[in-house]
Formats: sequence, structure tokens, C-alpha cells
Amino acid sequence: MTALTDRTDDRWDDGLIARSRPQVAGREPGDEEADDAADGDEGDEALVRAVSGAGSDGGKSTAPPLSPEGYALRLRLDALRQLVGLSRTRLDGKTLAEAGRVLDEAAARRGLSPQHTVVAIAGATGSGKSTLFNSLAGVQISETGLRRPTTAAPIACSWSDGAAGLLDRLEIPGRLRRRPRETAEAETLRGMVLVDLPDLDSAVGAHRDHVDRVLALVDAVVWVVDPEKYADAVLHERYLRPLAGHAEVTFVVLNQVDRLPGESADLVLDDLRRLLDEDGIALGEHGEPGATVLGLSALTGEGVGELRELLAQFTQEKGAATRRISADVDRAAVRLRPLYVADGHRGPEIGEAARAEFEDRLAEAVGAFAAGLAAERAWRRNAGKACGTPWLRLWRWYESRRAPRTLAGLAALAAIGNRGAPAQPAPVEEEVTARQRVEQAVRAVADEAVAGLPEPWAQAVRETAVRGAERLPEALDEITVTLGAAVAVPSVKPPRPTWWPAAVLGQAAMTLLQIYGGLWLVGQIAGVLEPRLLPPVLLMVAGIIGGPLVEWACSIAARGPARRYGQDAERRLRQAAAGCGRARVLEPVAAELLRYREVREQYATVAAGGTRLSTTRQ
Repeated sequence: MTALTDRTDDRWDDGLIARSRPQVAGREPGDEEADDAADGDEGDEALVRAVSGAGSDGGKSTAPPLSPEGYALRLRLDALRQLVGLSRTRLDGKTLAEAGRVLDEAAARRGLSPQHTVVAIAGATGSGKSTLFNSLAGVQISETGLRRPTTAAPIACSWSDGAAGLLDRLEIPGRLRRRPRETAEAETLRGMVLVDLPDLDSAVGAHRDHVDRVLALVDAVVWVVDPEKYADAVLHERYLRPLAGHAEVTFVVLNQVDRLPGESADLVLDDLRRLLDEDGIALGEHGEPGATVLGLSALTGEGVGELRELLAQFTQEKGAATRRISADVDRAAVRLRPLYVADGHRGPEIGEAARAEFEDRLAEAVGAFAAGLAAERAWRRNAGKACGTPWLRLWRWYESRRAPRTLAGLAALAAIGNRGAPAQPAPVEEEVTARQRVEQAVRAVADEAVAGLPEPWAQAVRETAVRGAERLPEALDEITVTLGAAVAVPSVKPPRPTWWPAAVLGQAAMTLLQIYGGLWLVGQIAGVLEPRLLPPVLLMVAGIIGGPLVEWACSIAARGPARRYGQDAERRLRQAAAGCGRARVLEPVAAELLRYREVREQYATVAAGGTRLSTTRQ
């Protein structure tokens, strides 16, 4: 019933401080101005009473132990408070306003007298609710008559002391607080506070405001209808249908049955039950919990005794406040369900496939595969330098010495050719990391993470991913420049293979054969040695052919180690990029999903409904 109160201020506290302000019964509202100086000390005491859950009699009475239903309700309220606290930064204040009001009103009611049950009598114009109010009180309290509307403000009747705090909360002044006639029947209603409300269809707006305000605060409601207006659209569409979840604290009374001849009263009651069923209100029939429906005549007294017995039993159970608050929590949970429940969500986590795809995209963005190929080529090039023939190594050394001078000459010629031409600006360096690939990777993993999530939490996850990815391309650029360049063009030469000494010895042997054969051949030509052409030629041919053969064999043997070296370089760059992506995107997104799982568990506790109260009302 909380939603019936039309408040323009959506602000609310943490649910611990009751918004009620104790007043002394019978005091006029203007008398409070004289006590402003003493409000500071009393405010602290009120806060202590609200937090501790003390009653409305100044905190002197000891709160009774919690029943199983009360304990279940306390768990649900605690879960709702945590739910709202965890959702403050994810959802807007208006979305959580109703839950905040439920917490406020629950704290206020639980901080007041648990020994009293506040019951409101509500109805349309001419339904006879004031007559029923007077009949239950046994004394003329509420004015009745043909003039409409008759009741202009809520009037309360308390069957026992200690209800001042509850009436202050309803803002009923002392001049409108009454006591019933002292009879044996009145003793059975001890603990009940009955409130007669203005007409819910009154032409005066202030009267309807009184109705809406009080209905949001009372423990139970007796709806009084008459044979002419029991199907009124205002009653069903504005009140009964929205309050269908409050069936256990609802009485629907068909008044003026004395005007219905024969079996007409039963027919009207059956039609009334049908309308209530269409409104979604469970009926308390066959011992099941739900709304009570009965017919009576407040004017003749027919059925009033049965209603008095039902109200007496309802009051003695002392569970109306718990039922009412539980119904308010149920209603808030139903409205919050789209914000927390995602039936199609696989679970609050990022799947392994999505993680692997994200890391692959980052590795592609930093060029891990290309860096691995470059490292493999560098390893094979270094191995080739170590195992090549001496003549080939000598030629490479000559080319390396000659290349700088050649490039310098070409640069000088180019400068002479461009003399007099306007200087061209240096080309803008392209980004090392493909920014679009990184953004696409972040979007893909965010879409995978929010699949099936409620929209507010899906939006929160996306925003988290976007915030984490703001500096991700620059961080990957730094990794690419440092680690990528190190593996592609290493400042320290790659390690040489273990068989490198054997290859060097082989190349040295082939070179010695060539030199020995050549010297032998020169000696024969000079006539120093005996002419035998074939042996020196064979030695020289063996050395000439053997050197490339050794180099070729070494290149074949270097393929495996070079590939492993390149794969290791690619893995190091991939792991660096993946670690950067995990720290900036995956871990914040996972934390946000964990937060959703926490609030989902709290919502499950709120929506569990606790242990439903049984009722013996027939």
C-alpha cells in the first residue's frame, strides 16, 4: 500500500530512523512549537528506540521475542536494505524510491507498539462505514447522516492505552481520538485501534488525500461496500486491484444486506467474490489465508457480531503488522523484479570462450604472430651467421662495412636534388596498435558478458568495460613498442644452438681442406711438389662442397629451435597483452558481474516471501 501515498520527495534515509514524531494524545498541533527547545534530547532517544525496535510507550516496555514470521520478515528487510545499498550507484533514485519508502515505513511501524493492531474502515460515499464504526465502538463517535461527505477527517477509536505513537504516525490529532464504551464485547477487542476514514470517492481532494495517506500506514483495512456500489470502478481499479497482495490483512464487508430481499444477499456476495477474484485477491475460504468476505447490516446489527469476533481474533494474533509489512515487501519485490532477475542469463561470469576470443583479438592488435615470425627469422639468421662458410661470412662483413657509405652517398645525392624545393613535413607515424580492433574486442566481450542481464546491470557492465578500455590502446602500444621490438629485433643475440661448436669445427675443417688443397696445387705448379693433380683438386672440391653442405644441414637442424624460439616470443607478447586486457577490462567486468550476483542473491531473499502466516479466520 505504500504506493498510494502521493509524495513528491523521493529522498529517504537508510531505513533505521522512524519518520514519526511522538506527540501527546489530546494536544493540538500548534502546541508543539513551544517544545522545540527540548526536541534535541528527545530526538536522540527516538533514534535509539527506532533502532532497537522498542514500543511506542517511551521505550519502557520490553519488545516481545520475534516469531518465525517476524524473524523471516527481518531477514527480508535486511536483504532489501542491502539490495538498495548495493544498487545505489547502478540504479537511479526514483527506481529505488518505493523500496526506500517500504524500509522507512517498516522501520517506523516496527519501532512502535507491537501490541496494537491498527485497522482502517474505508468505503465509498453512502456505504455506511461510519455507522459500522459506531456500531463496533458501541458509542456514537463518527457523525452519520444524509449529508455527503459526512466524515471530513480520520477519526480513531482505541480499545487500550499505549497507541499514542501509532496515532501520531497517522497524524490524527488528539481531538479526534476516542475510546469505546466499556462493555464485555469491547474487552475482546483490546489492542485494536479502529480508524474511520473519509469517503474514498469524495469530491473534496483533501478527503481522498487523507484516505491514501492512512491506507499506506495501517495494519489492516475493512472495505465497506453497499449493494449499489460494490462493483464501483474507482474502488476496484484504484484500491483493491493494486492491493491484491494484501489479502491477508483485508476484510470486505457488504453492508446494508437488510435492503436485499430473500436470497439476493447471497447472490450479491457471490458476485462480489467473483469481482475480488478477478482483481487477484485471494479469498480466505476453507481455512486458507486470504481476504475475509461477509455480509452485514450496521443499521440493524445483523452480522456485526461476527465481524467483531473476526476482528478480535485478528487482533489477538498480533501478526497484522508483520503481514502488512510482508505484503509491502512482496509488492516492492514484484516491481523490482525486472531490475534484478534475468531468466535467460547463463551466470554472472565471463565464459572461457569469450576470454580466449578477447585475448586473441588483443594479440592480433599488438601483432604477436608477426613478432613471433620476426623472432624466428632472427634466430635462424643468427644461427646461419654462426654456421656459414668463412668466405660467406667475410662477404657479409664487407657488405656491412660498405652499406653505410653507400647510403650516405645516396642521401647526399638526394639532398642535392631536392635543394631549393620546399621542405616536406615528416609523415605522421601510424599507431602501432590497431585501435579499432581493440574497441571491437572490448565490445565483443562486453556483449558476451551482458547476454541476458537486466538492462540496468547490462548498462553498468558496458560502462565498466568502456571505462577500462579508455587507455587500453595506449597501454598495448607501449607493450608493442617495448616487448614487441625486443622480440623482433633483439638487442641481445638469440642463444646459439648446442651443436654450434660442431658446426664451426666442420666449417673450419672444410676451409682447411680448401686451403691445403690449394697450397698443394700451387706447390705442384711451382715445381716444388711432385705433379699429382687429382689429390689436391679432390681436397679442394671436398672443402668447397662440404662447407655449403654443413651450412645446409645446420639450417635444417635450426628450424625446430627457431620455431620454438619464435613461439616463445609470440607467447610472451600475447601474455603481456592479455594481462593488460585482464587488468583493465576483464577483471572490472567480472567484479561488476559479481556485484550483480550479490544483489541477485539479496533479491532472492527479498522475494522469497518468508514463512507465510497461516490464519484461522473463516
